[in-house]
Amino acid sequence: MFGYYLELALRSLKRSKALTALMVLAVAMGIGACMTTLTVLHVVSGDPIPAKSHKLFTPQVEPRDKDNGFYSKGEPPEQVSWRDGMALLKAHRADRQALMTGGMAPVQPANASQDPFFVHARYTTADFFAMFDVPLKYGHGWSATEDERRERIAVISSSLNEKLFHGEDSTGRTVRFNGADLRVVGVAEPWRPHPHFYDLNSGNYAESEDVYMPLGTARDIHGPRAGSRDCWGVGANVEESTLETSNCTWLQLWVEIDDPARVADYKAFLIHYSEDQLAAGSFHMPANVRLRNVVEWLDFQKVVPSDVHLQVWLALGFFVVCLVNTVGLMLAKFMRRSSEVGVRRALGASRRAVFAQLVTEAGIVGLAGGVAGLLLALFGLWMVRQQPDQYASLAHLDMSMLAGTFGMAIGATVVAGLLPAWRACQITPALQLKSQ
Repeated sequence: MFGYYLELALRSLKRSKALTALMVLAVAMGIGACMTTLTVLHVVSGDPIPAKSHKLFTPQVEPRDKDNGFYSKGEPPEQVSWRDGMALLKAHRADRQALMTGGMAPVQPANASQDPFFVHARYTTADFFAMFDVPLKYGHGWSATEDERRERIAVISSSLNEKLFHGEDSTGRTVRFNGADLRVVGVAEPWRPHPHFYDLNSGNYAESEDVYMPLGTARDIHGPRAGSRDCWGVGANVEESTLETSNCTWLQLWVEIDDPARVADYKAFLIHYSEDQLAAGSFHMPANVRLRNVVEWLDFQKVVPSDVHLQVWLALGFFVVCLVNTVGLMLAKFMRRSSEVGVRRALGASRRAVFAQLVTEAGIVGLAGGVAGLLLALFGLWMVRQQPDQYASLAHLDMSMLAGTFGMAIGATVVAGLLPAWRACQITPALQLKSQ
């Protein structure tokens, strides 16, 4: 029966080509605008590490003096000091943990004919790769022992490996970073979690780093640091070289806790640590700690740009206007066919059958509008990628959004066609035939 309704609907649409084109265009414009903005929202607000986001937490403690620091709204610093970071790291109270900061420095190619170029770097500890599921193409990360020894080793990205070693297995070879020779122990596959949750100082949607090295090694070779720092107390204006011994928060700390029951234990550990430091005179305020997982952290940081939300609401409003116009066009089209409906009813067709036929026709309009809307959305996303925003390069339509495009187009158009179809079915066959 559906095939019969489909055939009738196609014949009807062909008879009113101009009206059909207007309906398809209205749906396409609304779908194109909506799917462009919804896709952008989808890519900027997604879970960057869905398999582990509920297991990864960033601890926060309050070491500052309220009178001399940047204390506000009762929130502890978003980063930790070297002393606190190392103390929490060495306590081994989590399954995995990584202390880190970011930087940027020149890489000198072995080929003297090539000019040095700057790359982003991540100075971190051994658990980083396992904790964040960084895929490795060649080699491996480093160990906690190599962390302690501050060995001059590094993991590099595939793109840097391609640039320096033409994509070959470069483990064991040397990279010259900021004037220091580092032995390559691993090559990471392309990896870009978005948002860049583990260090938002680099940018909410920053590219992944090209060089990863032990945090201690980076300090030894004076790896340039890129990121914020908050210092307090006497001598708050400190040099980068003395950050380890200064009252400054400048490091990101992340921990992995597999057992949900142990999350409360870890938070209790942070409170006890803060109380011990207060008693020792290192902290100056009562214990004030936070332990947010990835999603909570991104929520707290309000990572999704406010203009993206505004664009979505504007696009949805535009889509509603397009649907209202489509309802009007369908109502005009269906009511013009009242004589046809009257004849079908007089020949024995039920209201339900006529209603199903008209709704099928609306669905075909939605399908055609979805195809045209998809083309408009692809063009819109191409326009977004031309913008200078960090997230612009991420604006691509994935399979879920592709399915959503057609689901939204057909579903919305069918809903829009319900009223016109119902009105058309209310015509009394006898009156319609008599008027003819």
